[in-house]
Amino acid sequence: MDLREYKGHSAVIEFDDEDEIFVGHVAGVTDLVGFHAKTVTGLETAFHEAVDDYLRILAKAAG
Repeated sequence: MDLREYKGHSAVIEFDDEDEIFVGHVAGVTDLVGFHAKTVTGLETAFHEAVDDYLRILAKAAG
């Protein structure tokens, strides 16, 4: 499982010790696209959903 890349987009991921969750954002885009989850499996799903949502928004804006 590679959480660092999906559909050409990369993720920066950290673990928040205080909240005990993984927190990430999509790197290399001008918009803030973030995601989080309690498990690695959930993190992968959240990352993919965030990228898919972002790409859907870009496509809709493009017309």
